[in-house]
Amino acid sequence: MSRTTDHVDAFNHAVTTGDWDTFSTRFADDARMSFVGVPAGPFEGRTAITEAYRENPPTETMTLAGTDGDTVSFRWSGGDTGTMQLTWTPDDKVKTLTVSFD
Repeated sequence: MSRTTDHVDAFNHAVTTGDWDTFSTRFADDARMSFVGVPAGPFEGRTAITEAYRENPPTETMTLAGTDGDTVSFRWSGGDTGTMQLTWTPDDKVKTLTVSFD
């Protein structure tokens, strides 16, 4: 879970600094980011993911709440919750990220 923790720490840093370019280097060149039940994406490739974060940056940080297999639960700083499913490349880049909000 440490790479997931590292990913969330980097996300939180990007939320507070606005540095989405550095954060997006955590994604593989051909990564895919999608959302369930939200009219956004999917975003194909690191460039599209970076642009998505720049154009509509999250305003809340998150805290990991637990894991269930490949699914990671989280809580936004405002109190709402959700889940993330991440897959990784052999060199620990995010290959796919699917986010669902409760």
